[in-house]
Order: sequence, then structure tokens, then C-alpha cells
Amino acid sequence: MSAIDPQSIKIITTEDGSHSLYLPHLNETYHSFHGAWRESIHVYIKCGLAAYHEQHPEQKEIVVFEVGFGTGLNALLALEYADTHQVKVHFHSIEAFLLEEKFYKELNYTAMDPSFEKYSANFLTMHEAPWEADAEISPYFTLHKTKGDLLTYPFESDVYDVVFYDAFAPRKQPELWSVEILEKVATAMKSGGIFTTYSAQGQLKRNLEAAHLQVSKVQGPPGKKEMLTAVKTI
Repeated sequence: MSAIDPQSIKIITTEDGSHSLYLPHLNETYHSFHGAWRESIHVYIKCGLAAYHEQHPEQKEIVVFEVGFGTGLNALLALEYADTHQVKVHFHSIEAFLLEEKFYKELNYTAMDPSFEKYSANFLTMHEAPWEADAEISPYFTLHKTKGDLLTYPFESDVYDVVFYDAFAPRKQPELWSVEILEKVATAMKSGGIFTTYSAQGQLKRNLEAAHLQVSKVQGPPGKKEMLTAVKTI
């Protein structure tokens, strides 16, 4: 699995002061220009992990599947949530492109909030953890990173409670937002599981419904009016 061409990557600062990455050859960023930190908290923690936990307060272990490990921001936020709420989170992330050390060491996420400063070493550990193996980052958080392509990943049924769908935008990677792929993801979700993504695209809504998920348009993160969440009801 090759790394993204380091010559093409630029670290940028988004409107909330947090970093993201810009890929000139795709004209694409890893996060919203309006704020990477705020976007990830809203889309993946508030509307995903926290929403599921609030609906299932008796559940002591939650299994998360993330499409796109990227900068590791979502994993960091999930780690802090797991520790704060003392709920065990098993975080499985699939990534097709590897980020080089010189980039992830420059990211400023643990400086964004005083409560995250203690996770500086954990953040590096997550990036440096071996692939295809469980890595216990804290007593409440286990990370499993998979090098791979979502298109060929062999999903099992009824595994995941929450899905963070953080692939590049549908216009950039349309194959990852197809009914065929979303059906596989839906099959891998447990009944009652939550799918959350930053996109509010109409075609995505129809594709999620075709994958037999119950879809809702909800308020988006700062700078974005709407986004989609979906629940597996069967």
C-alpha cells in the first residue's frame, strides 16, 4: 500500500484553527474549510458515537467502523469520548492511502482543547500502530487499522454499531458512494446501528434508502446546512 505522494500534500489551517490536508491533484481537502475540528465533532461524535451511546446507555462496548483513517482526527475524538464516558470503543478504520510521519506529527489536534493535551502520545501511537492488528490505545479504546480498498473489503454481517463514512466527496470517489458498496456496509451494521456522514447529496440519500437504511437529513456542521444520518432498522 503506497503513501500519498508527499509532494502533493499541503497542511492547511481551517477556520476554527485546526489543521487539515489539501491534495492539489484532487483539489480536495480532508475536512471542511469551515473547521476540521468542529466538523468531526458534529458529524462523527455528536451525530454518530454519542447519538448511539445515548440511545443504548446500557451497552458497555461499541464497535465503530470508519471509512478513511486519514489524519486520525475522528479516532482521536472517539478515544476522548470513550475515556470520558467510560464506554469501551472498538474502532476499526480502513484506509487506502498512508500518511507519512512528517505530516501527522505536525497536526495540531491535541492542542485544540485543554482536555486533549494528554492524548498527544496516544495520537502518535494511533498513527504508528501496526496495521491488521488490534492496538489498545487506552483501557477504553482499541484501534484496528486495515490497509485496503473499501471496494474489495470482505465485510462480515452484523458487526458494527456505528459507521463513520468519511470518504472523499461523491464527486471525487463516486464508486465509494454507490448502492452496491452501501448495501455491503449496511449488511455489516447491527440492527439499530447508526451511519453518519458529512454529505447531504440527494443521490446518496436515495442510495442509502436502496440499501434498506432509514435516512434522516439533520443539521450540518458549521458552514453546512444539512448532512445525512441513517439507521438500520431490520
